[in-house]
Amino acid sequence: MLMGILDLPWWGYVLETLVVTHITIVAVTVYLHRHSAHRALDLHPVVSHFFRFWLWLTTGMVTKEWTAIHRKHHARVETAEDPHSPMIVGIRKVLWQGTELYRAESKNLETMEKYGHGTPDDWLERNLYTRFSWQGVAVLMIINLALFGPIGLTIWAIQMAWIPFFAAGVINGIGHYWGYRNYACEDTSRNIVPIGILIGGEELHNNHHAYGTSAKFSAKWYEFDIGWGYIRMFQALGLADVRRVAPKLKMESGKSAPDLETLQAVITHRYAVLTNYARSLKATYRIELASLKERSKGALDGESLHRLKVWLHSDAKALGDGERAKLETALAESKVLQTIYAMRQELAAVWERSTESREQLLQRLQDWCSRAEASGIPPLARFSKNLRQFA
Repeated sequence: MLMGILDLPWWGYVLETLVVTHITIVAVTVYLHRHSAHRALDLHPVVSHFFRFWLWLTTGMVTKEWTAIHRKHHARVETAEDPHSPMIVGIRKVLWQGTELYRAESKNLETMEKYGHGTPDDWLERNLYTRFSWQGVAVLMIINLALFGPIGLTIWAIQMAWIPFFAAGVINGIGHYWGYRNYACEDTSRNIVPIGILIGGEELHNNHHAYGTSAKFSAKWYEFDIGWGYIRMFQALGLADVRRVAPKLKMESGKSAPDLETLQAVITHRYAVLTNYARSLKATYRIELASLKERSKGALDGESLHRLKVWLHSDAKALGDGERAKLETALAESKVLQTIYAMRQELAAVWERSTESREQLLQRLQDWCSRAEASGIPPLARFSKNLRQFA
């Protein structure tokens, strides 16, 4: 049997595969995603170039293409212009053909021009990494064959499938389809699992969409982002400089009314505000929907109630005409639901009115809190009193 330079036990080949694929994941999450696409951190040229070389060798991905496509995803999330939304093209398409979606979008010159700014444009990038983007993986195949013999082809095949499946498929697909949400973002992003190791912390996709320019993806005490661990290690070695992380919410007790600091905190933490709104009124929603179901005498089945729950937590602009009409019909049957739904829409409008001055927005927030506390709905009043303490 033909052997390579290295003759390893079976577990040695497994370990080698896990190590090299993990380095590729780190290159994607730290270099391509957090550094290049979002500028959440700066990397030392040595680290940055190692990752560029490694990605050329193991994936054939071009920094400008990946960066531009990802930035466009955030800018046009879950619209017809989103390069890889499972809400638009379907979960199976994204999960199993995510790489094809990337490849198609990389040929869109408008996307590259508009979203690909600030990416490497040196001699190596122009004459090697971009010009011969797929020759790197051929070099890797030769190296694997020389080192490990025929089994090196199996290791190489796993390396070739790792990023297309986990990054292009799982994160872009499952990360917008299944999981839990810490923040009520205006998209369907989900945290797949709270422990982010296998995909470098990218599992915490909802957290990332809530604070896109944060270098750290974990937000709760029980969440772990191994990518952030590597960034902290690089930082300790003087090889990275963190520019931004998600701001921490501060509370100031004793406020009788919202002030400008409250307004800024509400705008900054808007997704957390909407999430807390839904949680604070969860019991109220449940009671009112149960009453609505009873009064409908069977006209509202479980599926209809589920759709109503989703619509009640959605932006009115995101609903179709038919959905909006059904929601309005249901709201007409419950004064309480009508009130808390309208108050949610008005609260979200505070940070959507970009043409108004800070003083005008503050007046809107103060008025909102006054009406919430006089609504006669205790959970809504408690939520408002807590909101006043934001600093």
